[in-house]
Amino acid sequence: MGKMRAVQVQVPKQPFVLVEKEIPTPKKGTVRVKVQACGICHSDSFTKEGLFPGIQYPRVPGHEIAGVIDALGEDAGNWKEGQRVGIGWHGGHCKICTSCRRGDFMTCANIQVPGISYDGGYAEYLIAPIEALALIPESLSPIEVGPLMCAGVTTFNSLRNSGAIAGQTVAILGIGGLGHLAIQYAVKMGFRTVAIARGKEKELLAKQLGAHHYIDSESHNVSSELKKLGGAKIILSTVTSTDAINAVIEGLSIDGKLLVVGIPEKPLSATALTLVGGRRMIQGWPCGTSINSEDTLQFSTMSNVRSMNQVFPLEKAEEAYQLMMSGKARFRVVLETGL
Repeated sequence: MGKMRAVQVQVPKQPFVLVEKEIPTPKKGTVRVKVQACGICHSDSFTKEGLFPGIQYPRVPGHEIAGVIDALGEDAGNWKEGQRVGIGWHGGHCKICTSCRRGDFMTCANIQVPGISYDGGYAEYLIAPIEALALIPESLSPIEVGPLMCAGVTTFNSLRNSGAIAGQTVAILGIGGLGHLAIQYAVKMGFRTVAIARGKEKELLAKQLGAHHYIDSESHNVSSELKKLGGAKIILSTVTSTDAINAVIEGLSIDGKLLVVGIPEKPLSATALTLVGGRRMIQGWPCGTSINSEDTLQFSTMSNVRSMNQVFPLEKAEEAYQLMMSGKARFRVVLETGL
């Protein structure tokens, strides 16, 4: 079939290696995708650093994938060559566990993840199960699509399932790779949107993204400021700082919910009185299945939500990854293959 370029982890905790590999052939129930762009997500560190159990090395990372179907395996359903598709964290499910039998594929006990379960998008081609594919609207470029396949669907899907209704106060904790998208989605969904971040200098960006209010966590008590606004029905936490998350919980309204999509290293803490006294709750939310990703892309097109990206060629994957891990990217990092 010929050769392709791929960036892979040979051994955990070592730099990426650019290699030449055979272009794979799709098997039953899969398609081959010609990758045009792949976002670099913090979760790629699971593969790079060997943090996820059971990964077989060498492994090609990447689960924010945008490309074109260029070959079909047997029983590929209604998918056709030439269709533009995205693939996200949900890269397939087992169909037999209890969650799958209930139709809850995102919590599949044996969920497949591109770049972890099988080779992902840091390559010119990959093989993916048909259940992982999301159609891409014509108006979105591959580079625009990549980050929406994880950061986008995670924030969009969590907000639309949060229970908040238009006009209620929704606070977004953090203006980063997830947060800058979450602010846009919250505004477009009709929520009274409060952006929370460190530093007065981020207020301008928050307002440019559409936020109605900005709270500087360095100079204000965030919970007190949220209470002045009547409390937040939803606080969507996109950060990894346990202290920052704990500091906002008291700012929830009655029946308010802290919705966690960023994963802090340390356990969260909230007093039982805070939760019981106001019927408040803390909930986690994974990203979404392929149809959720498709909804995300459609909504992003309709409402003009876009990720702010820094783009690198495939061969500079190590530099791009290190920029993402440094926290200095503004705000997502995307690899392009040139295909």
